[in-house]
Amino acid sequence: MDHIDLAFTLDESMHPADGRLRFDKAGVITVFEGDRETLSIPAKEAKEAQVQGNVGCALIFLTYENAPDRVLARFDMSQLKAAGEWCKIVNHAIETGRPEFDDGVELEICPKCGKTLPEGMRVCPFCFSKTGLLKRAWGLLRPFKREVLLSQAFMALSSILYVCIPVLNRILIDTYLAPRIGTAAQIMLLAGFMFLARGIGETIYVLSSRVYARAGTLFSNYLRDMAYAKIQKLSMTALGRRTPGELIRRVMEDTVTIKDFLTDHGRWMMEMGLMFIVSMVILGVTNWRLTLLVFAPVPIVGYALYQFRTFIFIRYERQWRKNSRAQSILHDIIKGIRTVKSFGAEDREIAKFARVSRDLAETMASNESLWSLLFPAVTFFSGVGEFMVLYIGGRWILGDTMSLGTLVQFTMFLGYIYQPLRWLVSFPRMLADAMTSLVKMFEILDEEADIQDTALSRDARVEGAVDYQGVSFGYKSYEPVLKEVGFTIEPGEMIGIVGKSGAGKSTLINLMLRLYDPNTGRITLSGDDLREISPKLLHEKVGVVFQDTFLFAGTIYDNILYAKPDATPSEVIAACTAANAHEFIMKSADGYDTLIGESGYSLSGGERQRLAIARAIIKNPRLLILDEATSSLDLETESIIQDSLNRLVRKRTTIAIAHRLSTLRAANRLIVLDKGRIAEMGTHVELLKRKGIYYRLVMAQRQTSKAAEAS
Repeated sequence: MDHIDLAFTLDESMHPADGRLRFDKAGVITVFEGDRETLSIPAKEAKEAQVQGNVGCALIFLTYENAPDRVLARFDMSQLKAAGEWCKIVNHAIETGRPEFDDGVELEICPKCGKTLPEGMRVCPFCFSKTGLLKRAWGLLRPFKREVLLSQAFMALSSILYVCIPVLNRILIDTYLAPRIGTAAQIMLLAGFMFLARGIGETIYVLSSRVYARAGTLFSNYLRDMAYAKIQKLSMTALGRRTPGELIRRVMEDTVTIKDFLTDHGRWMMEMGLMFIVSMVILGVTNWRLTLLVFAPVPIVGYALYQFRTFIFIRYERQWRKNSRAQSILHDIIKGIRTVKSFGAEDREIAKFARVSRDLAETMASNESLWSLLFPAVTFFSGVGEFMVLYIGGRWILGDTMSLGTLVQFTMFLGYIYQPLRWLVSFPRMLADAMTSLVKMFEILDEEADIQDTALSRDARVEGAVDYQGVSFGYKSYEPVLKEVGFTIEPGEMIGIVGKSGAGKSTLINLMLRLYDPNTGRITLSGDDLREISPKLLHEKVGVVFQDTFLFAGTIYDNILYAKPDATPSEVIAACTAANAHEFIMKSADGYDTLIGESGYSLSGGERQRLAIARAIIKNPRLLILDEATSSLDLETESIIQDSLNRLVRKRTTIAIAHRLSTLRAANRLIVLDKGRIAEMGTHVELLKRKGIYYRLVMAQRQTSKAAEAS
């Protein structure tokens, strides 16, 4: 990527405009109005790029040391977030002299049409190829082609039998009934043929439906598995761009929508298409002039559907986003129900969900209202041909230029002709819904992992020597959290990481776990670049206890076993004993088989923390990471567990983050982070003597402890 664009929609006179701002690798800001370049400014000459929100609009401007501000563009409030990200990129370039563009930001703006993408979408709803998307979607059915082809064969045979009925009906009327020369046996024979065709057709149709139902169920399960497997492999960066509700919807609802469209609606489309073609051929051979009257309204219907296609898609995409928003809020409220209740915020949360639910309902009602107007109008025009056939055909019968049986055949075939047309009227609605889900699904499936699982064999050395070499990292490359961090940890050494909140301590750990890769610099483990070590291998060899303990719904035993599925019962008990968890487990009603609720809410904070420590211990890791591992424990329990941890860290490389600095006294060295950089490094005693940042942190904690004891 060699530039980042931002579309703007207003000119200096606040009139609608089609413009864009461009910031390129050379550090130059260029303003375009349409295809015309109106301004070009080196960013390094400015002090800062800023966004200012006003009433109904906002603007971007540059500030200078000794010059007045320069306004670059004006835009509506929907682009405020994208404008803020654009300014951060420019400001990072002004500060460092290195323009860096984050892929996620560019995708907020369509590179083809320049429009800001809807929230939650990385594909422009105006520009993507619907034909290409459908071809790819049909390709997903390939594993089930045998069932699909078999069902289609049954359906084709059933349709042919249905088509025989109007033809037999014409023969019966024109040959036997109208001339009044038929016998009861002849009438019974033809009626029997029609009855047999209907019966066999229905039976074959049932078989087709059963085969299709099975294929649809298997296909839906296939899509769910594929989407869930991809989500599991996405990087933390990719997952952070999406809400839990959005991800859940893609797995559980979008897959069903796609299945319904490709199997159920796809089946109807093929059946009706076959009926339409066969009926058209038979009618054309019977009377081509009357057939032209049947198809007279088709151009009108087709033109109307073509005009509404994009409009309908945008409305249903908006409905999808509002539905995802409602699901995300519902997910957060239910997950945090204890916090909600403890703050007495039930009424506020009810009101919050009611707002988004009402917003969703209004959008859905608006879409349904539009459809209730559009569908009858188009359906009416599609039926004009039926009245024309009856009128013209009736006159021809009276003029003896057409037989009664032929007109009856035409009227019976009208159902086969107009039913597909009326179904086609509903098709844009179904297509818009399916397209939205397909776009969301393929966004997930096509997302390239930031963390590539390459390289070293499963025998790669993980002996504990860690080396950070000039590491810089930001969750957005133009907003660095760590800056030029470098230090070395010897095997068996314990390193404590301290610093104020937001200094980059947890980010340092995230890089060690390879949840993210550094933007610049590198991290080596036992001499091997972390980028060259399989994340799966790395996570098998590293033990970690996070500050936020997560336990799965299930038994205590299953939660400990999660870290090492092949562990023996004696290993589980030993790990829990080392973490001082065995005693409280045995006091539980069912011991290690005690069921705990989702996230371990049935346990105390200290109990959850001890189980998390046991889960790390059972892996017997060469490298141990403790991220506030004793933060949820009372002083007495912390003291006991600290003794266990002191035994555990022997002969292991340990990286520990602790809020209570006293717990890091045993560390070989302490690294003090400040604003993403290493400010101090040394032992506890050495850093106290310097009376720097670490000294002030220790003194502040001591004063807090004294104040707590005094109260």
